[in-house]
Amino acid sequence: MLSMKIRSHSESHLVELDDGSKWQIFPGDLDVTLNWKPTTELKLVRIYDPVSSHALVSRNDNSTVRVLPVGDKWPVDQVRTVLKDNQ
Repeated sequence: MLSMKIRSHSESHLVELDDGSKWQIFPGDLDVTLNWKPTTELKLVRIYDPVSSHALVSRNDNSTVRVLPVGDKWPVDQVRTVLKDNQ
């Protein structure tokens, strides 16, 4: 699978990859991105999750964050449930 690097990660909840795609990071996964650097290699994978259809996986440490394309809306009720269950 093709790996991509981060082009821009100026806002904690948004990431742009070097292929030009832009993704919103799931609020409950933001802490995972703190270790990401411009050299971090990421792969986009399809997932089956109540809040997201895709995830970015770091090839460096195999960490995973759920993402949606920029412009899509998070399913509010499912997000609340996931965040509440993870406390």
